Amino acid sequence: MTHAPQFLPVAGRRLAFRAVPGDLNLPVLVLLHEGLGCVELWRDFPEQLNEASGHPVLLYSRFGYGASEPQPLPWPLDYMQREGLEVLPAVLTAAGIEDCVLVGHSDGASIALANAGGLDDPRVRGLILMAPHVFAETCGLDSIRAVQAQYAQGLRDRLAKYHGANVDCAFRGWSDSWTAPGFADWDLRPLLGGITQPVLQIQGVDDQYGTAAQLRAIEAGVRGPCQTALLEDCRHAPQFEQPAQTLDLICAFLERHAQ
Repeated sequence: MTHAPQFLPVAGRRLAFRAVPGDLNLPVLVLLHEGLGCVELWRDFPEQLNEASGHPVLLYSRFGYGASEPQPLPWPLDYMQREGLEVLPAVLTAAGIEDCVLVGHSDGASIALANAGGLDDPRVRGLILMAPHVFAETCGLDSIRAVQAQYAQGLRDRLAKYHGANVDCAFRGWSDSWTAPGFADWDLRPLLGGITQPVLQIQGVDDQYGTAAQLRAIEAGVRGPCQTALLEDCRHAPQFEQPAQTLDLICAFLERHAQ
């Protein structure tokens, strides 16, 4: 399903976004996409989430992705922290959001953690993390290098359907950062102690980008309640590979902590 792009003004630039209306008495679910994602690559998950929970949903493509404005290369190795601490609060303000739950996938989950761990923002009521990562693991770096090898062999063309002129920006910004020599020291664990909001984390048992050590680190580091679910027959995208289980977990979490 393709949607005509809408734009939010953020820091004098334009971010592509989409909103799915819901119960205005409930927090907005703000979707934060993965390292090669964008608005369109969430597919119909926003509508499924809205239908199952009743919550309004807002999703946007970060700078350098989809129909949003480009992000100059190279990206700093702390680009996820900067996104969570600087850009995300500005997005919430531009969208007029005063009450939300952050729903992040992969890089988006790390951005949610950086936001909640580094800022005391009363607008953020909870975190839903799908395939989160808080430090670099060898298996994840090897998987990214494997994707780099596929880029010129058809992957670029497939991604260009969603990212258009931003395709090289999105791919290189993500992959070059993660495979840079200094990224082995990237670590969000020092921020976790600042997180007091309730957390739900969901990961596939067969996730090729990270192990359960990521989940254990988050459980040990956050100060609020933390629920963890490991899904069988699932790799890096629980929302697509185990959608029914993922939606059930999210709805139960929202009923407990956000309604």
